[in-house]
Amino acid sequence: MKLIKPLNKHLLEMTQWFANQGELIDWSGSTLDFPLTVSSFSAELNINVLSSFVLLSEHSDMLAFGQFYLRLNRCHLARLIVNPLHRGKGIAAKLIEKLSIEGCNELGVKECSLFVLEHNKSAIKAYNKYGFTVTTYPEVLPEAHCLYMVKN
Repeated sequence: MKLIKPLNKHLLEMTQWFANQGELIDWSGSTLDFPLTVSSFSAELNINVLSSFVLLSEHSDMLAFGQFYLRLNRCHLARLIVNPLHRGKGIAAKLIEKLSIEGCNELGVKECSLFVLEHNKSAIKAYNKYGFTVTTYPEVLPEAHCLYMVKN
């Protein structure tokens, strides 16, 4: 598996991963509108500003997407998603591992963080499994009912 910068074809494929507005909100917060277009999706994701990557299989199948940026002196992982066709296969662990290594190296930090909505129990369980723990966020949270998780 390898990380690469997303192409328009990857963004187009990702727009098909969401069945409704609720799934989109659970993933990205409340800023994106359903249905998605590639141009609005790219703009909302700040593809040209944030470090954004797709995880490809050895056969170039798109397995997952994620972003990172510096927040509170940590590599903050954002908008992590696994292709619905490949869920339950350990892809999330690989995505988090590869993004964390890439992000910490690029940003010159040693810890990672992320936000997750508190009702997204499966994501919280997965992040706990990967070593993230819920921590008090020192600022105003970006979304209501949002948790801040950190991995040392």
